[in-house]
Amino acid sequence: MTLDLVLITGMSGSGKSVALHALEDAGYYCVDNLPPELLASFLALQTAQRARRVAVAIDVRSGVSLPGLPLQLANLRKEGIALRSLFLDSTTEALVRRFSETRRRHPLSRQEGRVDAPEQERALVQAIELERELLADLRDGADVIDTSLIQPAQLRTYIKALLNAPQRQLTLVFQSFAFKRGLPLDADYVFDVRMLPNPHYVAELRALTGRDTPVVDWLRAHDEVAQMYADIEQFLNHWLAALADDHRSYVTVAIGCTGGQHRSVFLVEQLARAFGERWAALKRHRELDTD
Repeated sequence: MTLDLVLITGMSGSGKSVALHALEDAGYYCVDNLPPELLASFLALQTAQRARRVAVAIDVRSGVSLPGLPLQLANLRKEGIALRSLFLDSTTEALVRRFSETRRRHPLSRQEGRVDAPEQERALVQAIELERELLADLRDGADVIDTSLIQPAQLRTYIKALLNAPQRQLTLVFQSFAFKRGLPLDADYVFDVRMLPNPHYVAELRALTGRDTPVVDWLRAHDEVAQMYADIEQFLNHWLAALADDHRSYVTVAIGCTGGQHRSVFLVEQLARAFGERWAALKRHRELDTD
């Protein structure tokens, strides 16, 4: 019986506790802040007890043990453990806001006092940037989820969708977003479609989305939209096999327009439907999901 292991790591304040609770709800035995030195023995114990699904959260609080963790994970995969590593990330601005709201100290901060005081905010930003450096190797080998603009309920939904995707198959995530709210941190490829005709300027379409039939029909009537779809499809068709051969398990394709409501949503829906016939394909609509 193969042990199914999910490793949750990422930036402090990015939602690791929420993710761990989602995994617990999904039937995983969960452990938070496990020292990396104990990971192998912990898994041996779970295997002996015939556990099937285990989730472990490891983060920067492990300090000097972190540099050796990527090698441990590689060895676990060689031993046949089905390992999925999830890295939760957020923009520095979002993390500063969250620490300010909760009045908690960052694990790498030695400063006391109010986060919203100028000198304390500078110290917090420095701690966040140091944490990014320390976790860079773990981020490179993980499936990244950007939690900057999503709610806890959205994160739980994203986690469960990832877990339901085939473990040993390349999973494509198509994500729509609004450029005015910033680029998604978890994007592997970003396509800008703001030059396409915009339904926002058509009064009867403005309140609708790229999932609604009137908007779909309107966009399909424009040759530029069809050309953009064909270009993105051709690019992905050319490179997906190479990505799969490179042992990538998870690729996020982000498509952005001005408001993240019409053009990007339409293209994500169409691409996810088409590529879902050949690959494991998920879709997200960052702005619509948030609303």
